[in-house]
Amino acid sequence: MKTRFAFIGFQHPHVWDLVTRAQAHPEIEVVACCEEDAATRTALADGAKVTITHDDHRAMLAAVPCDVVVVGDWFAKRGRIVLDALAAGKHVLADKPICTTLAELDAIERTAAAKKLTIGLMLDMRDSGVFRTARELVRSGAIGEIRAAALGGQHPLLPGVRAAWYHEAGKQAGTINDIAVHGIDIITWITGLEFARINAARVWAAGVPADSHFVNAGQAMLELRNGAGLLLDVSYFAPNSFGYAFPLYWRLTLWGSGGVLETSMTSQEITLYAEGEKTPRTVPVGAGNPGGYLTAFLDELHGQGGTGVTMAEALRASRVTLTAQDAADHGRCNVTL
Repeated sequence: MKTRFAFIGFQHPHVWDLVTRAQAHPEIEVVACCEEDAATRTALADGAKVTITHDDHRAMLAAVPCDVVVVGDWFAKRGRIVLDALAAGKHVLADKPICTTLAELDAIERTAAAKKLTIGLMLDMRDSGVFRTARELVRSGAIGEIRAAALGGQHPLLPGVRAAWYHEAGKQAGTINDIAVHGIDIITWITGLEFARINAARVWAAGVPADSHFVNAGQAMLELRNGAGLLLDVSYFAPNSFGYAFPLYWRLTLWGSGGVLETSMTSQEITLYAEGEKTPRTVPVGAGNPGGYLTAFLDELHGQGGTGVTMAEALRASRVTLTAQDAADHGRCNVTL
């Protein structure tokens, strides 16, 4: 029997990767698609990508038998959609961020646990060949014990291309929460180290229109359980002309007791500077695992063990990221996790 998927919200482009994979998956049936925004419904009216069946997500949840709800609406709306889906007894697979407040995340965790429902998150950076290879190197001891890390997840602002709701009051709800969850997730996944503390975090606006509510810059300093530190920048400062082909997109540097590793999302190799050597080594990037986040979700949903991102890992990364956003919003430092 196929797993029945219903989609809610198409206002962020990330959701289209999952639409394509779900439509092609032999074990998934897409049974409904809801879009509450009239302009977006009009843009999708030709049915070339999806067929919109509902304009109210609660009505869809009440009327359509489904197993999984996919959430891809604007960010600050997601938490209540996820909670509505869980209350209706549906499993959830969401684009990141899953919600925009710690209170929402608390409620999501409680409801999912009480109803024994599975939650997945589209943390697809784990599926990238470059970060899979970086993980193999770090876990094999190539640079020894991790002592420090730097991760640059700067994005292009893309005026006129990026959705207008980013600039509307209360909809994006925080650039650290928007982007950093990917970085928080892969740092723990690559190194095996959990986060212990948010040392400091800051958000500000720069380069956006005067009437914009988009606070588009975010930085954070975090401490790992072994005492190592992470410096993280997730600002919308990358050159628009490079798009997402920017060579420094998701640039990762790991400093260890036995050397340094550096690469980026767009690189075809990883550079190793090993202690005791004079010449850096280059390691070719191995194969990726496209759609691994979906496979991992389905495996957990059906009680099968897998190697992909789990519900516990997704919720943990979300909590660390939301705590960093909250620290930035309220000027808090040295927040213990």
